[in-house]
Amino acid sequence: MTGPEQPRPSGLRNPQRSVRSLGAATLAIEAFVLLLAIQPIRVVGGDLSGTAIGVVVALALVGVALAGMMRRPWAWHAGTALQGLLLLSGLLHWSLLVLGIIFALAWAYALHVRRVILG
Repeated sequence: MTGPEQPRPSGLRNPQRSVRSLGAATLAIEAFVLLLAIQPIRVVGGDLSGTAIGVVVALALVGVALAGMMRRPWAWHAGTALQGLLLLSGLLHWSLLVLGIIFALAWAYALHVRRVILG
């Protein structure tokens, strides 16, 4: 032994990768739920226009793209902007606002975990 080894505060073998995986999983689940929500919103809510469906699909595609780019530091900021856009899509249908609130809270938790683990 050459000297005392610094303990890892989180206990994770690779904290960077773990945090990136959390962010990517959060965005991927968000995209999946958005795509699955289109038909129930149309059936139950009624007035989901073609524009609203296009917005939901675009948000889901951006979420998938960002999930694949979590190695880049700007992807976390873009993910936060995505949550804001999802909240704004609540103007198109109230259920999108509900999904926006749920996923904004999930994203806030992912950001909190990132801050705690990485400092």
